[in-house]
Amino acid sequence: MNAFVTELRHGRPREQLALSLIVLVYVVISSAYALLTPPWQVPDEPAHYNYIRQLAVGILPIIEPGDYDQTYQELVVSERFPPQYSLSGIQYEDHQPPLYYLLATPIFLLFDGALLPLRLFSVLLGAGVVVLTYLVGKRIYPARPLVTLTAVALVAFIPQHIAMMAGVNNDSLAELLLAAALLGTATMLTAGDTARPWLLGLVLGAIFWTKSTAYVAAPVLGVALVLRWRRQKEPIGSLVRQLAVLFGPALLLGAIWWGRNIATYGGMDWMGIGRHDEVVFGQPTTAGWIAANGLAATLDRFVQYTFQSFWGMFGWMSVAMDARIYQTLGVLTGVTGLGLCLAAFGQMGKEPAQREAGQLASRYVPRLLALSTVLTISGYLWWNLSFVQHQGRYLFPALIPLGLAAGVGWEKLTQARTARIAAAALVPIAILLTATGNRFTGGWCIAVAGLLWLNSLLPVGRRWLLIAAVAGWLALLGVGSLFLFVIPWLS
Repeated sequence: MNAFVTELRHGRPREQLALSLIVLVYVVISSAYALLTPPWQVPDEPAHYNYIRQLAVGILPIIEPGDYDQTYQELVVSERFPPQYSLSGIQYEDHQPPLYYLLATPIFLLFDGALLPLRLFSVLLGAGVVVLTYLVGKRIYPARPLVTLTAVALVAFIPQHIAMMAGVNNDSLAELLLAAALLGTATMLTAGDTARPWLLGLVLGAIFWTKSTAYVAAPVLGVALVLRWRRQKEPIGSLVRQLAVLFGPALLLGAIWWGRNIATYGGMDWMGIGRHDEVVFGQPTTAGWIAANGLAATLDRFVQYTFQSFWGMFGWMSVAMDARIYQTLGVLTGVTGLGLCLAAFGQMGKEPAQREAGQLASRYVPRLLALSTVLTISGYLWWNLSFVQHQGRYLFPALIPLGLAAGVGWEKLTQARTARIAAAALVPIAILLTATGNRFTGGWCIAVAGLLWLNSLLPVGRRWLLIAAVAGWLALLGVGSLFLFVIPWLS
């Protein structure tokens, strides 16, 4: 911990200033969301709140029939949660691990169950995610601040992520602990002796007590430990001891919760998922959706809703942003992917640097972050095989790896030659889009091509301005979304 604090204190002054500014802006915007988003207009917020309420009166929740009523829930959501409808029976999150709710219970008691302090608690945890994103990036790319700060800005300013971090739910703590696990992964492979497997074991145990979407940390940490052992060429007994130190505390902590679930729900329902699936009867299933609408229409909705709700679809997936905003975000996503492809192409045939800024770097760290991303996406796809859950927010556990990948792409786009190649590639795409009737998107492609070209003409020390402009635009989009979509349509 001291090493990470020192790293924050002794970073380059401009990096420190940029990080401080991003964190400050994040806290201001997310606090505004917490204050101004109408009560319960964050997905599943009543169910998460009721978990805390039960703990506050000394009840450890058990999910059971009656905790989910699809018809009643649709009614209260469509009516925007009028006071005459009771929300106390909405308890379908009672199967969740309890750590977030236990930490929030004192706040509930201190402020007599007020919603805002609980939301601000999540905002604080979200600020921790932003800071840890910086530390992860610094571990992997210590001499490439553009990569790290791009990732930090994406984590901080994606409107949907802000909205979720400003609500009462366990996502904020799950992301914070997963970020800590990713930092431990990077530390093991870049500064081996400073990594503490027992400490990472406690982090992993806390993850087991928080949310299953963060369980991807377990295989990632395990593989990282094996890779470090191979690099250091230690005896096999050393690997066994380190694996025991890492997974021993984690599995012991997890077993307490999993054993409770088996005793409560029966069989081998160690996560309570089986009971949850029984209780949420009436929730739209993928099989039913395909039968009613066809496979092609279901896949089309899956892609569209995943993209839109990743960037911003507010309330209970009921308020979309203006279509032109999604088109602009589509161009941004495409350009980011183009930059990443050019960066990957530029690395083909080259050996990765073994030392960077005096620290031992490893080619395996980005691959482990990619593994984390693949596992998160696989979980999202698996969940959607059963239920219609086309919600891009379920990809947020992969936001740090995705942000760093975007940072690599945009760093590449600040190079003059690459920027001009990308600008040239966008011109025929813009012409094609315009010819097929997508004039707005085509116009944005031309605009971005022009910005890339102009940025390539700036002195090298000023080319970060393009990335800063993109980050600033995302922050403004977060503010604008609150006042243009969230408040008017959900109040």
